[in-house]
Amino acid sequence: MSLIDYLKNFLSGDGEAKNIDRIAGTFEALKKQHRKALIPFITAGDPNPGMTVRLMDQLVMSGADILELGVPFSDPMADGPTIQRSSERALKHHVSLENVLDMVREFRTHNTSTPVVLMGYANPVEALGYETFAAKAKACGVDGILVVDYPPEESEEWVACLQQHGINAIFLLSPTTPQARIDQVAKMARGYVYYVSLKGVTGASHLNLQNVSEMLTQLRQAISLPIGVGFGIRDGETARAVAELADAVVVGSRIIEEIEKSSETEVLNNVGNLLITLRKAIDEK
Repeated sequence: MSLIDYLKNFLSGDGEAKNIDRIAGTFEALKKQHRKALIPFITAGDPNPGMTVRLMDQLVMSGADILELGVPFSDPMADGPTIQRSSERALKHHVSLENVLDMVREFRTHNTSTPVVLMGYANPVEALGYETFAAKAKACGVDGILVVDYPPEESEEWVACLQQHGINAIFLLSPTTPQARIDQVAKMARGYVYYVSLKGVTGASHLNLQNVSEMLTQLRQAISLPIGVGFGIRDGETARAVAELADAVVVGSRIIEEIEKSSETEVLNNVGNLLITLRKAIDEK
């Protein structure tokens, strides 16, 4: 049974998702197939709003298991120059959080099985309010949310609100995360945990696999959820090596680079070919 077919078994006959966890279902299906998840990141509205859903579809067709969709923000402090520029391009088109939710809603009209995780910053969420945002996100078909600047120590109300709406709270961990915070994330996180493999911002390339291996061993002593590794994954060789260690491989800046350098007529094909290469490498682990 394919991953898509497996997940469709969780859906009702009218095509609408039941009260299910698409993220958990995806990892369960992959585990049965002895495969690792490929999680690509794109910024909503980049290179223009009309391309976002088409890119999401292309990523799924090319082997993505879970989609991370960035919410454009004017001061993306955890992101390097590549993803910063993607936010700038989207903001030139006035892409807002409401627009991003509309994109997910459009994607859900024809894809009810692939999990979608929103990744962004606190300000747009705060502007709407927890309850309003969570209700709208759930109605659109969002499965998980990662807010970079919500520290777990201050996120009990946020996590409780997401849980009430059946949305996974995703958290970041890094090489410098203290044990107390790891333990806190272990209690609060749902879906999966995103391990930032580098000290620095997105787009860096000095990935040390030995350090990743040692840190994942430490994290798994406290965390039972799947662990995805991102930052510094730029090619099939690195993706394959990370897949040997982690439950999921997260790729962002490299995909944004492909979007940035491609013409509008080439972008879908170029991004698709890149993802196919990464998917093949991961499955060859």
